[in-house]
Amino acid sequence: MSNPTGLFRRRAAWLMTTALIGALGLSAAGEAANPVGKPRRPTRRAAPVRKAAPARPKPRIVVIDPGHGGPDPGTIGLSGHYEKFVAISAAREMARQLTATGRYKAVLTRGGDSYVALRDRVARARSAKAELFVSVHADAHPDHMTRGASVYTLSEAASDREAAALAAKENKADIVSGVDFRGKAPEVTSILIDLSQRETINQSRTFAGMLLESLGKKGVGLLARSHRYAGFAVLTAPDTPAVLLEMGYLSNRYDERLLLQRSHQQRLASALVEAADRFFASRPATPASPPPSRPASPATPAAPKKA
Repeated sequence: MSNPTGLFRRRAAWLMTTALIGALGLSAAGEAANPVGKPRRPTRRAAPVRKAAPARPKPRIVVIDPGHGGPDPGTIGLSGHYEKFVAISAAREMARQLTATGRYKAVLTRGGDSYVALRDRVARARSAKAELFVSVHADAHPDHMTRGASVYTLSEAASDREAAALAAKENKADIVSGVDFRGKAPEVTSILIDLSQRETINQSRTFAGMLLESLGKKGVGLLARSHRYAGFAVLTAPDTPAVLLEMGYLSNRYDERLLLQRSHQQRLASALVEAADRFFASRPATPASPPPSRPASPATPAAPKKA
C-alpha cells in the first residue's frame, strides 16, 4: 500500500513547481524544446501599414506677361528708364513669389529682352493652359503729376468685336478650351463663344477687384478710377480670366522711383499672390495624381532574449 503522506508531498511539490513555471511565463513543453542557455529564435514584427498619402491639388497655372520687350521699349521714364525692363523685373518677382507658395505654377510669356507679338502672348498663355493671365505694364501721362496703379479688363465693345472675329475663324477646333466648333452652325458657334467670353469677362472683373483691394492694403497708391476697361489684345482669350496691371506712371518722378525699388516690386507681387489666393479659393483645383506609395520597410526581427 502507498504511503499517503509521501503521495501528498509529491503532489504538493508538483503543484508548486507548476505554479513557479507559470509565474516565469514558461511552459514545461517550451522549456524542454528550448533548454537553458540556448537563445530563442527571433520573432518577426508585423510590417506597419502605410496609409496612402492624400492627393494634393495641382498647382494653379498663372501666366505673367511682362509688357513690350526687344526693339519695343514701351514707355520711357523721366530718368530714361525703359518700361520693358521695369515690367520684366516686376514680373520675375511675381513669378518667384507665386511659385514659392507651392500652390502655383508661374509662366512668363518672355523670359528676357525679347519681342513677343500680342497675339503670341495670348497663344503662349493658352498653350500653357493658363487659369489666370496678368499682363504687367507701367504707364505714362502728359500730366507728370498723375500717378498710381490701375487694373484693366476687357471692355464690352472689344469683347463683342473679338467674339465676332473668333466666330469667323476658319479653324474652329480650339477657340474655347475643350469645345470643338467644327461642323456647328455659325449662329450656334457665335452664341457659345459669346457665352464663354462673357463668363470669362465676369471672372476677370472679379479678379481685378480683388487685385485692386490687395494693392490698396499693401500701401500701393491707386488712381481715383482704378478699374478701367479697354480692348487690349492680350485680354481677348475667350476662356482665360485676364487683367492688365498698370503698376504706376514712369512719367511721374515719385512713381518712377518706386517702380525701380525691389521693395515696391515685392509689395506688388505680394498683392498679386493674395488676390490669386482669394480668386482660386472658390474655384477648386483638380486633384493631382497621388504620389506612388513607397513599400514598407522590411520588418526588423526582435532581438533574441538572453537566458
